[in-house]
Amino acid sequence: MGDIVVTEFVSLDGVFEDPGGASEFKHGGWSFQFNRGADGDQFKLDELDDADAQLLGRVTYEGFAAAWPDMEHSAGKFGEKMNGMPKYVLSQTLTRADWTNSTILRGELGHEVAELKARYDGDILVAGSGTLVQGLLAHDLIDELHLMVFPVVLGSGRRLFGDADDPVTLAPAGVQTVGDGVVILTYRKP
Repeated sequence: MGDIVVTEFVSLDGVFEDPGGASEFKHGGWSFQFNRGADGDQFKLDELDDADAQLLGRVTYEGFAAAWPDMEHSAGKFGEKMNGMPKYVLSQTLTRADWTNSTILRGELGHEVAELKARYDGDILVAGSGTLVQGLLAHDLIDELHLMVFPVVLGSGRRLFGDADDPVTLAPAGVQTVGDGVVILTYRKP
């Protein structure tokens, strides 16, 4: 049975909005101020290599689907895996999913996640997808959480952990500093 592994770029103040600069966010591209180094790049490659599939929210899916097909050759092994692996987008509004190996899921979150976990042995990687991640967290469906924390306070922007009805406890599973002071925090479901 696969694990749901959430991976996020966040600022010190918890902002995860537009780390790559693809939207109109005034601080868009903030993660590019920092070099995550060879160890950070290897962490991201290992994370993707361990995954059998991706689960994405609509907004992240649309951004990835617009960018990644054109980056397959320039991004090497990472790009090949991103484009080739199965991708699932949980959305009630998306009408088409044309990116290679993409499937739209329209069912209830818990049911869809249970079916994906039963279908795969490796990880099911969730990147970005803030609304989806908040739903997964609220329903206790995250098995592992990777936070790549960049040494910047943005002061504004969408925060990964919005208002929650109940506290969620995770167990620390690893800390690694890479590149220009980027800290990778790993948490697991206790």
